[in-house]
Amino acid sequence: MDRKVFIVNKKKFKVVTLGCRTNQYESQAYTDQLVSQGYEPAREEDEVDLCIVNTCTVTESADSSSRHAIRQLIRQNPQARILVTGCLAERDPSGLVQLGEGIEVISNRDKESLLPIAFPEQSWPEFAIRNFEAHTRAFVKVQDGCNSFCTYCIIPYVRGRSRSRRMEDIVAEVRDLVANGYREVVLTGINIGDFDGAPKDGEKPWRLSDLVRAVDQIEGVDRLRISSIDPDEVDDDLLDAVLHGRSTCPSFHIVLQSGSNVILKRMNRKYTAQIFLDTVERLRKASLDFTFTTDIIVGFPGESDLDFQDTLEMMKQVRFAKVHMFPYSDRERTRANLYPNKVPKEKIQERKQQVLQLAEEMAFALRDSYVGRTMDVLLESPQEDGSFMGHTKNFLPVIIKGEGLHSNQIISVLMQENTPEGLKGKI
Repeated sequence: MDRKVFIVNKKKFKVVTLGCRTNQYESQAYTDQLVSQGYEPAREEDEVDLCIVNTCTVTESADSSSRHAIRQLIRQNPQARILVTGCLAERDPSGLVQLGEGIEVISNRDKESLLPIAFPEQSWPEFAIRNFEAHTRAFVKVQDGCNSFCTYCIIPYVRGRSRSRRMEDIVAEVRDLVANGYREVVLTGINIGDFDGAPKDGEKPWRLSDLVRAVDQIEGVDRLRISSIDPDEVDDDLLDAVLHGRSTCPSFHIVLQSGSNVILKRMNRKYTAQIFLDTVERLRKASLDFTFTTDIIVGFPGESDLDFQDTLEMMKQVRFAKVHMFPYSDRERTRANLYPNKVPKEKIQERKQQVLQLAEEMAFALRDSYVGRTMDVLLESPQEDGSFMGHTKNFLPVIIKGEGLHSNQIISVLMQENTPEGLKGKI
């Protein structure tokens, strides 16, 4: 008796992510949820059934990129269902709806329930990740929202007040990631220094240092990083947890924004330039290999040439391994939007180029001091010439050539040469 063979085509989906690591984590959670329900990531040539866009609104450029991504998806996938969420969806939902027919906006505050809201007839797994596609390091969101209300920042208005995940949920998620082969974990959030473990009534709040120690004890975690933190939040207990951890990395992304105390005060930052330097020195004194990356805003309202020079001097003193540079962007509803003495766009552009050039020079000088050293490197991405790009534990970029190399491999490398792209070495 002949049997009929029925071929069921899986529904295809695409997730587009703009902005921060927290958004990247959330988009991965959508991917894991969809795959668990039989959906399949779309290839370039596939007809797509569902598109999710996780937007960003931290700058005018982020707004533009988010809108461009939505328009492009509509053109390329006219039959697809388009779900839009993220910070721009919270700030300007009506504007996004006008970009095309069929756009459905899910508010940022409801983004973890996006799929149950869009498909209430289906049963969905919890909003968490088990994989991190196209990455060798996994970002794990431990906290969301912000209470700081820096005068330039729209994030507290579009993500809400600070709230943390439960410690046991984070630890369980990291265990799953390790079981799936991930060796490096990055704890991330909107303002991670506010982490408190979401205590229930009568429970004692946890601290970020407690979380670091808990994740550090998980067998299989070879590298543990903290994604971004303010200098005043690096207390003695957190310093101890990082410096004496089994897998913790001697590298921090500590947010500077400006080297000028005048501008830091106008930004409503909670630290001074001296506090920033003191934090760096405390860590470097404890570990000479400790490195730092940072964020810098140029052209904040009222930023004088002298204020800008303070920022350049700070960059020279710290010698950051990497600088993320942001030209100031007016955001409605923020206090800085009302500030006078706006810096002309041409002046902002000029300062932007100065920061980028100095950042490259300082990072190059930092890497130069490691030529001749042998260090462990986690291989991440293959390059077109057959080499691999990876990072040391203290986040220095390294390029390696060799036989049998593959992503997610930790190898010992002799640093032979410094280049603008990174250190070059041999196994």
